[in-house]
Order: sequence, then structure tokens, then C-alpha cells
Amino acid sequence: MSIDWEKYQELYETAMRLNYGEVVLDHGKNPRNLEDLEKFNAFSIVTGPCGDTIAMWLQVEDDKIAGISFTTDGCITSLAAGSMTTELAKGKSIADAREISQQDVLEALGGLPEDSEHCALLATNTLKEAIKNYCNPEE
Repeated sequence: MSIDWEKYQELYETAMRLNYGEVVLDHGKNPRNLEDLEKFNAFSIVTGPCGDTIAMWLQVEDDKIAGISFTTDGCITSLAAGSMTTELAKGKSIADAREISQQDVLEALGGLPEDSEHCALLATNTLKEAIKNYCNPEE
């Protein structure tokens, strides 16, 4: 039996679209800010209950997030959530970035399946932990 890889790819992409919206697929396939930030003054790494881990770097200048990046060992929803969280935080003041919520990320992504919503929480928790580490480096 031979496999028609083009047909397989088409079926796979159709299944992905049924589970995830276009924004999630775009950020999952083409994540923004997915790298180690070379110049940074805050860092955090958080592992969620599902086992996915997100690391996040911040470069804060004049109380604004001038640079932000992340990495993850997680699935497409962790990639998408990390990507969207960094996009939402970029350029914001520390106070405004601290207010970015799971719901903000879910809305910006156009939603996630219920069993994947925790990825948005993991990403925002990682951002908040990096901000905490920036504001209180001694803790």
C-alpha cells in the first residue's frame, strides 16, 4: 500500500482547521518572537500542569517592554499562545503588560479548544513571572 502524501497533508490541514482558527494556525506555524533574546534584563521559565514549558525573556527600557521572546517545548497551542502573548506585550509598559490575561490571549487568538485553553494561561503566567523577576530581582 502506498501513501498519497499530498492527500495526507490536505487531510491533516483540514483537521487542523476544524480544531483551530486561522490565527492559531498562523501563530503556531509561524510563531513570532520564538528565540533566545540576546540582550535581556528579565527571564522566567514556567512549566504548566500539562508538562509544557515556556521560557520568556524581556528587555525593559524606560519601563516599557522593548524586546520580548520565548521558547517552548510544547504543542501548536503553546507556540501560538506564547507567540500571541509576546505580541500583546511588546511595547507596553510594565504595568500594562502585567494586566495581560489568559482571556486577552484567547480572544486575540480567536479562541482555543477548551482542553487547550490552559496554554494561554501558561503563556501569561510566564510573562507575569518575568515581570515579577524584573521588578523584584532579589526574590
